[in-house]
Amino acid sequence: MADTAPPVRLYCFAHAGAGVSAFNGWARSIGPDVETVPVLLPGRERRRREPRLTDRAALLAELLDQVRPEPGQTFILYGHSLGAMVAHTLTQALHEQGRPLPALLALGACPPPDEPSELSDACGTVDDRLLRRLHAMGAVPDGAEPDGYWHRAALPVLRDDLRLAHVLRAFARSTSGTRGRVPVPLLAVAGDRDPLAPSPVVAGWRRWSAGPVVTRTVCGDHFFVRGDALPRLIGRAGRVVRRLTTAPSTDGRATPATPHGGPWVPGRRAVPVG
Repeated sequence: MADTAPPVRLYCFAHAGAGVSAFNGWARSIGPDVETVPVLLPGRERRRREPRLTDRAALLAELLDQVRPEPGQTFILYGHSLGAMVAHTLTQALHEQGRPLPALLALGACPPPDEPSELSDACGTVDDRLLRRLHAMGAVPDGAEPDGYWHRAALPVLRDDLRLAHVLRAFARSTSGTRGRVPVPLLAVAGDRDPLAPSPVVAGWRRWSAGPVVTRTVCGDHFFVRGDALPRLIGRAGRVVRRLTTAPSTDGRATPATPHGGPWVPGRRAVPVG
């Protein structure tokens, strides 16, 4: 029987200071049956003239308008660093409003809200201190001069994004317990050279999901979103989700994703790293 199920839609949210260009190379690495849809927040790239978002209510107003899968469409979310908190916040809001949930919430390079986060915790520090940390993690382009273009154009965006991350993390902590645990399967990914979110810390996301949780480590520093290992991993997870949510039922018809995201079975074979 021909496979006529639509592709899984993958909504992607980037790290602080970044736009959708962070996911430019994903289409060639993610594989078949997964459609990548990067979500561009205001204040960057083609939306650079729009006011940036620094509070949860404004963020959700933006996201609930942008993230609109078709009825019955299986979708998953991936967020990197700040984007992980954005994706978690969106999932929590979808659950609270009784809307369809992602079949999988995938989070990368981000400590869970109840762990310290070196960058977002420093959102209010002076530029020199913040820049030293950004230089140490390779976030400042080579040749960027003080008062040059990067410092004038990118640093304000980055600082506002860190403020947003700080607000989202604080809100999540205020809802810890049953309300803070999203009822969806969760995939938490760390980079093996990421000093900001090492794998033992990223594994703490287990405390924030009421569904099954899988943790994985891929090669890379904090910006492993730019490599090939992460989209390959997410692509394989997406195809597992697609296969499980469109499996024929006993009457021969495909079973669509449920309002709570559909089934997803964790384990080493479910989302292998290769």
